[in-house]
Amino acid sequence: MNKKPNHELSEMACPHQLADVDLFALGAQEHWYEAYDILHNEAPVHRIPGEGFMPGTDAFILTRYEDISRVVKDEQRYPPALSLMIRQLSESPEAAVNMNTMIQSMVSLRPNPELWRTHRQELTDPWVGPGASRHKSMIVDVAHSLIDQWVDEEKVDFVSQFAQPLPQMVMAKVLGWPIEDLKLLKYFGDGTVKAFVYGSGHRCILPTEEVRSQLEVLQEFQAYTNALITARRSAPEEDMITFLTTVEYSPLNRKLTDAEINGIVYAMVIGGLETTQYALAEQVQLVIENHAVWQALKEDKRKVRAFTEEGMRLRAPTQGLSTRTTSQEEVFQGVAVPKGSFLHMRWAAANIDPLEWDDPTELKLDRKAGTRHLTFSQGARVCPGASLSRLEQVEAWNALIDRIDHFEYAQDNTFTHQPGIMLGITKLNLAFKKQ
Repeated sequence: MNKKPNHELSEMACPHQLADVDLFALGAQEHWYEAYDILHNEAPVHRIPGEGFMPGTDAFILTRYEDISRVVKDEQRYPPALSLMIRQLSESPEAAVNMNTMIQSMVSLRPNPELWRTHRQELTDPWVGPGASRHKSMIVDVAHSLIDQWVDEEKVDFVSQFAQPLPQMVMAKVLGWPIEDLKLLKYFGDGTVKAFVYGSGHRCILPTEEVRSQLEVLQEFQAYTNALITARRSAPEEDMITFLTTVEYSPLNRKLTDAEINGIVYAMVIGGLETTQYALAEQVQLVIENHAVWQALKEDKRKVRAFTEEGMRLRAPTQGLSTRTTSQEEVFQGVAVPKGSFLHMRWAAANIDPLEWDDPTELKLDRKAGTRHLTFSQGARVCPGASLSRLEQVEAWNALIDRIDHFEYAQDNTFTHQPGIMLGITKLNLAFKKQ
């Protein structure tokens, strides 16, 4: 079965001119890449009136690689909006009490760029950063255990039976989360990313009823994590939560509190589940649609890393975020951007910017410096779990190549995506032949 465009299933029509472009409308997910072509050609710096960081200012969508790369590498000139909020909370810590546990832990553990780097080096890098290599054999085992469950069936929902449970099981094992509570991990994970799915506009603002729903889930998440922390303090194991209960954080010359550990766990869950899931789900579509690429991978698994990088470049899981602000007046692509503006950095558009990439929409296993894509951002604020996600993707595909002769689309797919800011396909039925 060939993949058919699903534009007719979208709440909005496919854009044909700049006036039609709205990256945040219902159904926009089905037309993002058509919109990126229009923005590149007509408005690489696109204004969103009245949506700036400071009153009376606007937001601007950046789609050129050079602009976004410049912004993310200079957090003094383009301060993260979250950092500005953390700075305010640090000056009056009592205001942080009503924030989620991740924000609360940021106030005490990483309120400035210097401590942000130390936090990563001492607390997360050993587990999800460069130290993620320690998990390789575990990830391999998880991938094969999932394939074992459906390899004899000749048909699989690739999302629910592989792409989704793989990062869930890996993160559970990294943190020390009981596998029997895996459904709870998904439940809590869905709660942490609710704004990115159901939020509106470039700032992902949740409606009031969703805010209440999210708060209830996050309170349950906090209570569950606190119980895990207490258990690890009394009975240590070989996992990240145990590590966080014993490590001494050098800037503060002390061990972490339960609340601080809870905040770090929150950050791991919000960033460590859906993004890898969406990457794998898009990559399997790429191999179905590029038979020569699949054959090349089967003939030489050393090309798998290049394939996953190209997959993330072509189909970024998180398409864009409004995370940076302007501390002074700026000019991007000849467009004046006032001080106090919000910058929405559209990673996915930058990843196919024809001014940066040769044949930007083609999947090339021999692309030079392919890892320079912006899917994980760049600079000091690059995603802390990038190493773990990369390892998961590579080992997932190594396992699939070993076990599956080929995939093809089954008959019952709509290829529609979830709402929000992430490129998340909700269901993907595949037929396959095992090795």
